[in-house]
Amino acid sequence: QVQLEESGGGLVQAGGSLRLSCAASGRAFSTYAMGWFRQTPGKEREFVASISWTGYSTGYTDSVKGRFTISRDNANNTVYLQMNNLKLEDTDVYYCAAAGSRVAGRRPSEYKYWGQGTQVTVSS
Repeated sequence: QVQLEESGGGLVQAGGSLRLSCAASGRAFSTYAMGWFRQTPGKEREFVASISWTGYSTGYTDSVKGRFTISRDNANNTVYLQMNNLKLEDTDVYYCAAAGSRVAGRRPSEYKYWGQGTQVTVSS
């Protein structure tokens, strides 16, 4: 069992930066692939980024490539999402997810554990 808690969301102007953190409980964290997703109410949850259990393999949705960076610190059971050059369309609730396996892709169904989400609002 893994419990996830996101932090770091907030209000930022377009072009600014935020770093989201996801703190995980449970000793299995270091063996799980992790992901970040985002969702607007009434829409499907959208894949943002993923990272393998070792941190050596990462993946991003096209709209954030070159702007967002996912990373993890297994010693501290934390995964991060560094978001630079934020755009209005990045406004969303961001969710951290743990796959329950060492690798995972872009589908929400591949992830077993979810955080409660943190709001990111980008203003003009």
